[in-house]
Amino acid sequence: MVIYRLPLGLSVNAPKRSFCPQCKTPIPMWLNLPLVSWLYLRGKCKACGKPIAFRYFAVELLTALAFTALWMMFGPGVPEVVFFLWVLAALLIAIAFIDAEHMIIPVRLTWVGTVVGLAGCAVWPRLPVMAGTAGNWLSGLMQGGIGWAAGFVGLGIVVELGKLAFGKKELRFDEPVAWSLREPQADEDPMWFVIDGVPFAWWDMFNRKTDRLLVEAADIQVDGESVGGGLLTIREMEILLPDGSIRRLAKLKALDGTATRAVVPREAMGAGDGHLLGMIGAFFGWSGVLFALFCGCLIALGGALIGRIGFGKQLPFGPYLALGAVAWMFGGWKLFAWYVQFLGPLGLS
Repeated sequence: MVIYRLPLGLSVNAPKRSFCPQCKTPIPMWLNLPLVSWLYLRGKCKACGKPIAFRYFAVELLTALAFTALWMMFGPGVPEVVFFLWVLAALLIAIAFIDAEHMIIPVRLTWVGTVVGLAGCAVWPRLPVMAGTAGNWLSGLMQGGIGWAAGFVGLGIVVELGKLAFGKKELRFDEPVAWSLREPQADEDPMWFVIDGVPFAWWDMFNRKTDRLLVEAADIQVDGESVGGGLLTIREMEILLPDGSIRRLAKLKALDGTATRAVVPREAMGAGDGHLLGMIGAFFGWSGVLFALFCGCLIALGGALIGRIGFGKQLPFGPYLALGAVAWMFGGWKLFAWYVQFLGPLGLS
């Protein structure tokens, strides 16, 4: 429900009852039992008969397995920390699925996770220093805060440097090609800028107020009327025509034309990744941040090498950071401790 509603801007509390994503019919309680109902209905809505995605069953099963594994690992020794790790597991699953589908990370989830993580560090001071020596509750809280700063601020610097180095994609054409702004066809779709058949998602281009989409147009059609050619500047909410006039996008019915060049703004890495890594650091300290980042990069690289991910293509990094955090949670900290010990005098005490 969270994975479906948040990216669409819907409340997770209203309507309170789950509903079919196809016909919007509310689902009664007896048909909303985790795992059981999906199997009983064979993955279809009782009202309209249309398929309900396997993702719902997969998320419920994955969450149940994660909760069980965390209880088996931490419950016998430190049951007081299990609740905090359950919250983290649920958030990581939701964030990973949302980022994989929409390439966005809802920061409201990461802020909730950050607060829960810091509380967990105060309750169990060893949580942020699994590979080190724990102190009292204040020490645990401080280590969690340092971890948040390492993840959020550290990756934020990387994002800014990446923006400076790779923040624009230039497209040149020998002959004028068609371009247009394409309105969303459904609630799940964003607005698109399409040039020579290649689409660019609106939310991926305009992450900052300073972002500008530049089009060297041979012809500009505004609501079906030609206004000539020249340099067209497109901002998130308005356009600047070559004659200097400004038009609000919300008042336009159509915008298209032909162009020989376009400069498309882009992000080297989404800002949401910094929020996610900060949340991971709030739970597991700076060492957990390093491990999750390194492990996530390795998993993503492995996916590229085996052909699942294309080099140079847009990549949602959130799922890989989430996998890195899960690896740390289920024993990766032992590998980190061994590595630090292996380094000897070069390692950190």
